[in-house]
Amino acid sequence: MSPLRSIVILQGYRIRPFRPEDLEEVERINRVFLPENYPSYFFIENYRRFPNSFLVAEGEKGEVVGYVMCRVESYYVKKVTILLGHVLSIAVSKRHRRRGIGKALMIKAEEGLKGYGADAIYLEVRVSNDPAILLYEGLGYKKLGILPSYYADGEDGYLMYKIVDDSVSEEMVWDALGKRVLR
Repeated sequence: MSPLRSIVILQGYRIRPFRPEDLEEVERINRVFLPENYPSYFFIENYRRFPNSFLVAEGEKGEVVGYVMCRVESYYVKKVTILLGHVLSIAVSKRHRRRGIGKALMIKAEEGLKGYGADAIYLEVRVSNDPAILLYEGLGYKKLGILPSYYADGEDGYLMYKIVDDSVSEEMVWDALGKRVLR
């Protein structure tokens, strides 16, 4: 599958596919704004396997101000294989927040994941991250349950999901991911 070519313009910003030359800036945003950090190879491996769901937000001067990185995972439930898109990491630099960038990144990432055949999409979010939870709920995500002490500092997380293919039921999502959470 060829990389997603479309670019979204968002009042002073644009959402475009990640390029390897963006790696340094994406890693900087990850280190500065998220306590969970990934090694370079993790970013590159996800880009190589799922380029249509690894996107960056670029400011007017061409600087990377945010990113979203996703992958697709397969689960065998009810005698069928379902594909779940997993939003691995999303971050926007603090001074560029509350401008719709996170929402635009999520919408374009969802398009990319659907292009890979994702039946549903899921993500983890800190229970204290109210702005992100509101964003995800506004995009149609539901809480599956709590991930106890999910984050390195001991904070719980919510596992949230969104079904994007009518052939998949909430029960199937639960069968795939429910073992990870407390209700």
